[in-house]
Amino acid sequence: MRSSLKRGLAVNTARVVVPKIADLAPGLTSSFVREALHRAIVGVGPLPPAAHAAEAQLREQHGNVDKAIHEVIENHVRYAGVGGLATNLGGLVTAAVIAPVNITELALIQCRMVAGIAHLRGYDLEDPRVRNAILVTVLGDDSVRKMVKKLQLPAPPMAIATAPSHDPLLDTIITSAVASDLVARVIGKRLATTVGKRVPVVGGLVGATADGYSTWKVGRYADREFLPRSPR
Repeated sequence: MRSSLKRGLAVNTARVVVPKIADLAPGLTSSFVREALHRAIVGVGPLPPAAHAAEAQLREQHGNVDKAIHEVIENHVRYAGVGGLATNLGGLVTAAVIAPVNITELALIQCRMVAGIAHLRGYDLEDPRVRNAILVTVLGDDSVRKMVKKLQLPAPPMAIATAPSHDPLLDTIITSAVASDLVARVIGKRLATTVGKRVPVVGGLVGATADGYSTWKVGRYADREFLPRSPR
């Protein structure tokens, strides 16, 4: 009974907080996803461009692409874990304020990781088909399978990246799907956990674990999807 009450409280709280987030950050629909992807590819702040970081890992691994991809994934899992911790220490009280930051941060980190993997496998990051494929990869294997089955997406990332031509209509569909997925992950799951625990520090640790784990899963998915385009 107590568990049911906690779940009910989490759901009701989410219904209140999510609209507030939309009011605080009206751009959290699709534009921020494209901006996160752009910054991930060209670099932002202390983070160099995705391709440059990937090439650095390739040099460290003496030209071994698979090992370089492993390091790219591990590095971004750490970034996501630290970010998840930093943006979740406030607990439930600050969820409505901090969530947009965490969502944008997670989009940036995961897009950068997938872009690095795609680059190492021989894909052109300036190609709009590849950029759409990167965003679709961020949705994760399970979500992509469901969306393809429901005809909400035409194909998985590899097929989108290697399509005969770019379909501009996919841009809005994909960015909206990624934005909704990130909001659901960052808001819904964090609220349910934080309401159950009622301890801000524990909420931060759970946030770090959740963000790190989801980033690892996305990285593994990207590793499987982006097959080599050309020998290095």
